[in-house]
Amino acid sequence: MGILMRSLSAAVLMSGGYLSAPIANAQSPQNETPPPGLSTPAPNITEQKLDAAAAAIQRVASLKKTYEQRLAQAPQGQKEQIVSEANDALEKAVTDQGLSVEEYSSILEVAQNDPEVRGKILQRIRPSQPSQDDRN
Repeated sequence: MGILMRSLSAAVLMSGGYLSAPIANAQSPQNETPPPGLSTPAPNITEQKLDAAAAAIQRVASLKKTYEQRLAQAPQGQKEQIVSEANDALEKAVTDQGLSVEEYSSILEVAQNDPEVRGKILQRIRPSQPSQDDRN
C-alpha cells in the first residue's frame, strides 16, 4: 500500500491524533511564554471555516474507520481499489464542507499549535452535554 492516501492520510492523522490527544506543550513551563505584547496572534480562521473543519473531521473520522475495516477484510487484489475509493471519499468529505484539502490540513495544523483554535473545534465536535445533575 505504498502511495496510500498521501495528503489526505496526513490530514486524517492530524484530525485523529492532534485534536483528541492532550498536547505535550500544554505543560510547558511558564517562563517559555512570550512577554505580553509579543505573542503571535492566532491566525484569522473564520467561524464558518471552524464549523466546516469540525464537520469534516467528524466525517473523515467515520470514513477512516469504515475504510480501515474494509482494507483489513479485503483480499490483496482489491486493496488498491479500496484505497483509491477511500482517497476519493475522504477528499469529498472535506470539499463537501467548502474547504480544500490544503485549507483543512492548514486549519488542523493551526489547531495543533493553538489551544484556542483547538478548543473551538473540539466544542463543535463535542457539543457540551448536560451533566447528570442537569438531567434529573
